[in-house]
Amino acid sequence: MSFLQHRVTPSEIGMIRIYMTPSDKMPGAARWSRKPLYRALVTQAKRDGILNAVAHHTHYGYSNHGPMRENGTELADPHLTMCVELIGQRGELERFCEAHGALLADKVIVYKHLEQWRVGPQGVRHQDAEPGMLAAEPD
Repeated sequence: MSFLQHRVTPSEIGMIRIYMTPSDKMPGAARWSRKPLYRALVTQAKRDGILNAVAHHTHYGYSNHGPMRENGTELADPHLTMCVELIGQRGELERFCEAHGALLADKVIVYKHLEQWRVGPQGVRHQDAEPGMLAAEPD
């Protein structure tokens, strides 16, 4: 008789994608010395306790009805769309956007409901066990 040794436990979670360009910078000092916005958002997501945050660069596309952009063979296009993806509880993601609204006001932001799976060990269910697998019941 074969038994599954692990169990998948699903739970609700969400994801936002924030679209921008690599050339978008944090406000502040001289433009050439400012931190890229995508890096600042990922760093802040970590500080805010968001479960997962990554920056995805793209090769070809457009955003917010802008022109088509693509990476050239020799130089990367600093205005080509990229996205920062954050995964966490919906309320956490909403609070993140509200807290950083000044940075996100003109960005395309998409929310998607997801399901997170946790894989862990599974015990043998009583009804599936062979007689020799069950411990003798106390008297």
